[in-house]
Amino acid sequence: MDVRDKVFVVTGGGNGIGREVVLGLLARGARVAALDVSEAGLAATASQSLSVDRLSTHQVDVTDAERVDALPDEVLAAHGQIDGLLNIAGIIQRFVKFNDLSHADITKVINVNFYGVVNMVQAFLPHLLTRPQATLLNVSSMGGFVPVPGQTIYGASKAAVKLLTEGLRAELRGTNVAVTVVFPGAIRTDITANSGVTAPGSAAGSEPAPTPESAATGTGEGPRMTSAADAAAAIIRAVERGTYRVFIGNDSKGLDVLTRLAPERAMNLIAQQMAHLLKDR
Repeated sequence: MDVRDKVFVVTGGGNGIGREVVLGLLARGARVAALDVSEAGLAATASQSLSVDRLSTHQVDVTDAERVDALPDEVLAAHGQIDGLLNIAGIIQRFVKFNDLSHADITKVINVNFYGVVNMVQAFLPHLLTRPQATLLNVSSMGGFVPVPGQTIYGASKAAVKLLTEGLRAELRGTNVAVTVVFPGAIRTDITANSGVTAPGSAAGSEPAPTPESAATGTGEGPRMTSAADAAAAIIRAVERGTYRVFIGNDSKGLDVLTRLAPERAMNLIAQQMAHLLKDR
């Protein structure tokens, strides 16, 4: 797909990878409807764009199905068409074992990460099917195919996104809609702060670790982490090429191979890495 003059709906457009995807698409000549729960985040994204005439912002909680159902009309009013949906928004859980999570903790993560995607797909897929060429992209996680202790519910929600997306790819074979699932590894973002949780090993108010993937693989804040801009560039390339599955970062690519060849070894590797972070939790 040539993204120029196409219209893309991007969730999580107020920060991190989502913001970089919005800016990257605009730089390539696309029109973008950026969605986020944070109005301040959306305003910051808009302030960084040199193409605000091709950008609309929409404050929305993706777990609110009624609000989401109203979005296609808003996007059509702003842009006249809808050629792509990129579900990038997501949150993590508190860095604790399953037994220490409340029902509210679990419900929040599942609602945002899984039902938020479901709501968006239900609202926008009928419009994508009317276009000559369209794309549907959902961001899962490395944690969606390899277990990360202390992020079990997060991983389960991202595994659900993985299978949802792969099922959609199978159902939409032969249609005009290309479906892509993305598995980021450790990405340098503020997902812990944006999720309202404290990173493992951090005191309250200290700088959080960027992602559960970075904690699991020991990448920390080091150079092995992928920048949000590089992750966004990989996502946009996938949209342009109609790629089925995208693994971002050597950690994600390597663990994908190891998980398929030796799943228990992969599980033990991550569990050992996380053990010291969870021993007192």
